[in-house]
Order: sequence, then C-alpha cells, then structure tokens
Amino acid sequence: MGEFELIRHYFAAASCAQGGEGVVLGIGDDCALLSVPSGEQLAISTDTLVAGVHFPAVCDPFLLGQRSLAVAASDLAAMGATPIGFTLALTLPTVHADWLQAYARGLNQMAESCQLSLIGGDTTRGPLSLTITVFGRTPGGLALTRSGAQVGDLLCVGGDLGNAAGALPLVLGERSADAGQADPLLAHYWSPQPQLALGQALRGKATAALDISDGLLADCGHIAKSSQVALQVELERLPLSAALQTFLGRQGAQQAALAGGDDYVLAFTLPEAELAPLLGAGWPIRVVGRVTAGRGVSLIDGRGQDITPDTRGYQHFKETP
Repeated sequence: MGEFELIRHYFAAASCAQGGEGVVLGIGDDCALLSVPSGEQLAISTDTLVAGVHFPAVCDPFLLGQRSLAVAASDLAAMGATPIGFTLALTLPTVHADWLQAYARGLNQMAESCQLSLIGGDTTRGPLSLTITVFGRTPGGLALTRSGAQVGDLLCVGGDLGNAAGALPLVLGERSADAGQADPLLAHYWSPQPQLALGQALRGKATAALDISDGLLADCGHIAKSSQVALQVELERLPLSAALQTFLGRQGAQQAALAGGDDYVLAFTLPEAELAPLLGAGWPIRVVGRVTAGRGVSLIDGRGQDITPDTRGYQHFKETP
C-alpha cells in the first residue's frame, strides 16, 4: 500500500477528518487552512512519541492511538485553548493493516472526545514514532502561560496525581495486580483525558498554568522560573487515588505523584479569592501548596520541614555539572 492510499484508507475517511469549526480546508491539499475569529490567537504545540521511550514498542495500537493524541491535546488545555485541529506525522517500520486500523480507531475516538479535526500530516518508513501538532484558539490576551504566578497565590492541580506513573510497572509487565487496582491506573496511562474545559474555565482567573508531564515538582519548576517566584508543595495535600495507594503504598504513591510524570493533569496558580467560585461550579480543583517569594520549588512535610528530594521528575537529557 502506497503512502497516499494508506492516508486515504485509514485516516482521511475517519470522522475526525471531515472538518469542523475553524477548519476551512483539511486533508487533500498541500496545506490545511484554518480560520481564527477576529480578536483571537492561534495556539500551536507539537509532541513526538517514540517507541521504547514514550511507550512500549509492543502495545495495543488502539490504546496508543488514544494516548498519542491525548498527550498533545493536553498542551491546549494548559493554555486555556479551544481545540481546532491536529496533524499526524506517522513513521512506521512496516505497514500492517490490522495495526493501522486499530491505531486510527483509537486516534479517532480521542479526536472526537477532544473535538479536534485531523487536518493533515505525513507518513514515512522508519522506526516507529508519532509526531502530532495540535492547533487551538484563545481570546487575545487570555491564554494561560507559565509566567504570571504571584506571591500569595494558591498552587492547585486538576485532580489525582501519580496514576500513570503507578501504571508503568503494569504497562512494562514488571508487576501484576487485580483489576480493581490495575484498571484505573492503566486507563490513566493509556487514555488520559485532557482537561480542556478546565483550562478554558481558568482563563482570566489562573495566573499561571501548565500540564504535568514530567512530574509535579519538575513541572512546577517551570512556573517558578518563568514567574520568578518560589512554589511550595505540601506533601500531605497531594491528591492520591485509592487504587494508587493500594498498589504502591502511601509513600510509593507520593513519589509517583511528585516525580513520576505522565499525569496530563493541569497545575496552576490561583488567587485565593478565585477558588471558592470555581469549586462551587464543580471543577475538580485540589490545593497542593502556595506561591512564595524566592526561587525554585520546595517540598514540605506536615510539620513544615523542607524535605525536597534531589530527583524531581523525568528528563530526556540530564544536564551535566
């Protein structure tokens, strides 16, 4: 099957490739054409997932289709963006019809859930990797960024932390567990749900935001650096699921939440006065700390003691001294 036939058969015919709001022209030409309303800005982000680095080389392609788009769409949530569309650059060692059909099905399901239209991409031969670029829009001046946190703000997250990191031993076949423990952890790893609606609700309210991909401590470091403030995380306030604590124990669950990564839950700073109205509207917000004067990120225990660990999250390329 040639490149263009592959695209037509598995992707161009999918429901997510039939256009949508903001898509003037999708698959079929050299470029897609997008329309952004006057007064709004275009938000763009690219993620690459490589077999053996971001996911096991042998895995369920349907679940991989969901995961590959979800992790990219989460960047739109972090900016408070309304989704428009995405492109897919797919590198395959070989063409297997069953694999492609299952992958395209998982991709389409997540695209419909996120209201993202497939608007183009590329296919080529090589080691399995997936590069997805997502496009969204935000009202001018209201995009959430990492650089606005203020001393006195609350440090918040959008839900339980550590579930995906807890699932990793299950994904790699290093451990097993009964369905009650394993299923919610595996669901979070393979089918994270980008917090798009929460991100939009935080526009004009949160002072800084990002999505947690490399671990709470590591990612909060980006907010601290960009905003030139310090973030203080309180160990006892970490939101941990019952499944994670049963599977890893409380200390193991805390470590997964702090440095495990792959949560794709929003972390954001919020003026204290904004918290009650958001909670009253039903948003799943948990306070995990506070913004203070200074620099960097610290972890404190229930007695207020600094217990900041040396390892704070995942890095692809560790800095050398």
